[in-house]
Amino acid sequence: MPEAFDVVIYHNPDCGTSRNALAMIRNAGVEPHVIEYLKTPPTRAMVRRLAARAGITVRDLLRETGTPYAALNLGDPALTEDKLLDAIAAHPILMNRPVVVSPKGVRLCRPSEAVLDLLPVQGGEFVKEDGERVVDEHGRRVATA
Repeated sequence: MPEAFDVVIYHNPDCGTSRNALAMIRNAGVEPHVIEYLKTPPTRAMVRRLAARAGITVRDLLRETGTPYAALNLGDPALTEDKLLDAIAAHPILMNRPVVVSPKGVRLCRPSEAVLDLLPVQGGEFVKEDGERVVDEHGRRVATA
């Protein structure tokens, strides 16, 4: 593993996908900087940068389930990126998670095993909370059906 392998995770501890991604980061021998983004929301500029670095739009970062997405009519394609950023700033729960930043890139890690592309080799087997095995005992990604 590279000596300086800094990882940041924008994390929601109430989200199973986010918990699984965090556990896979740690399974790779990396202790990440954990930002509980509901307690410490990223700035509008940071959300914009995260989306750009991940190669997605701010709209792609929006979470619909369990959020005020519908009530705020955020599905309206006429809404500008600035309006979407305003909504995320006012309601951080609208930002989908987890977003992971590593020396290998930035990614919205849905499904959680997408984080594996951003990490050093896993330190051993990893089984998600739901029982799905995603990494074998040798630290190799398990093929999915």
